[in-house]
Amino acid sequence: MRELLLLRHGTAEDHGVRPDAERDLIPRGERQAAGAGRALARLDMVPDLVLASPKVRAWRTAVLACEVLGLEPVEHGAIVGLDRDEALLAAGFGHRVMLVGHEPDLSQVIHDLTGARCRLRKGGLAVIELDGSRGELQALLRPRDLLRIAGA
Repeated sequence: MRELLLLRHGTAEDHGVRPDAERDLIPRGERQAAGAGRALARLDMVPDLVLASPKVRAWRTAVLACEVLGLEPVEHGAIVGLDRDEALLAAGFGHRVMLVGHEPDLSQVIHDLTGARCRLRKGGLAVIELDGSRGELQALLRPRDLLRIAGA
């Protein structure tokens, strides 16, 4: 079975500070991103591949999480506006693939794959076990949960 990890970008600058695609992480978001990477390492859940939205806040989240894991994220424009089919296609690139993106897209993908209704918080992580084109939500972790696991 394959695993799909969905990581929402960390807390970012307020709307209106700069164009949406250029909004960067604030220090809290940087801590969330690095904490997510450390938590994945401690849980022995290192992805085979990390695909990230090109929007600055998601890209920086991916970079900071991947630094801890010794990985290089790959920019993937289809993460913006992500849907179920694109998520399944991306999941096919490895046993465990992580997508770093945005709401409401990530929660919609969770629902479309698993039937679960949830809200993924900024810096939060969902773990979905895939069996063909269906999935089961294995974990939904808030950023503070990830930081606790990370030992931060």
